[in-house]
Amino acid sequence: MSRGIDYSAWDHIYVSDDEEATSPFVDTPSLFRMRHRSRLEKMAAFQQRGEDLQTNFAECQRLLEETQRRLRYLQDGMKDGEADEEKEAELKKVQSEVEKLKQDEKSFQLLMEDHQREEKKLPWNVDTISKEGFSKSVLNINSSRKQETLQEKVEKHKTFVEKYAKEIKHFGMLRRWDDSQKYLSDHPHLVCEETANYLVVICIDYEIDEKHALMEQIAHQAIVMQFILDLARTLSVDPRGCFRQFFSKIKTADKPYQNAFNHELELLKERICKCARLRMDGAMKELEEEEKQTRLGPGGLDPVEVYESLPKVNQGTHLLPTQVN
Repeated sequence: MSRGIDYSAWDHIYVSDDEEATSPFVDTPSLFRMRHRSRLEKMAAFQQRGEDLQTNFAECQRLLEETQRRLRYLQDGMKDGEADEEKEAELKKVQSEVEKLKQDEKSFQLLMEDHQREEKKLPWNVDTISKEGFSKSVLNINSSRKQETLQEKVEKHKTFVEKYAKEIKHFGMLRRWDDSQKYLSDHPHLVCEETANYLVVICIDYEIDEKHALMEQIAHQAIVMQFILDLARTLSVDPRGCFRQFFSKIKTADKPYQNAFNHELELLKERICKCARLRMDGAMKELEEEEKQTRLGPGGLDPVEVYESLPKVNQGTHLLPTQVN
């Protein structure tokens, strides 16, 4: 009977951050650059550790061979009748050095074996999976699918939101990992880019309304969805087929993984606050322009601008219509 596929190797897969997730609403690619840089630094540190172990192991072997030659020389001298207290003391010292170097050699061997085992368990990501060493790739995404235009994405987003806005908002308010996982299991169609985009739009609306706690709650769920989508891109699978892996990982996450999640959540909240400020500034400018258009008099002159351009001494004798009781 077949034992099936062992998916345990996927438990440690890092989500890819250098995949560009295009959105007509949010500049999502920059959201994940930090994770990519962090992963590359960890990979470089791991490789450097392996090289250091090999260098130290080679140096230990060199010292051991050199010390063993000294030991054989002293032992031969003792056989030739050159024994004295000083020679015996030196012999014991060299024998002790040989034993210590043998222990060091064994320790380095164990460390190198541990490092090799860790290397086999390294997470797959866009930087390692693209290197030689993988004999085949199993994909279920049609690579020949045509690239969507911006207009097509906007229309797709609009249609999706009109149909599932209530369900997306419900998912955005969930606080527990188990509740989020169960809800996506019951509503797998929500596991998509449109959901992530709409959650960010909701966040901006809440921030504009100064509902900061609600904004932070929805932002958390937006990052959850983005992590799932990024994991799917790394594995080249449909995101509906891998969201359970994300929840399994995050519920038992080590501190670095949890810190990375929290860090990207903070980055998203900062971007949301910036977008909200820009939208409010734009709305104020539009309002001011509309008010100006309603005030325009003959020749397209703005009475307020004309009044403010008058010398101070003349402003009191020329009242605007709004200043007349």
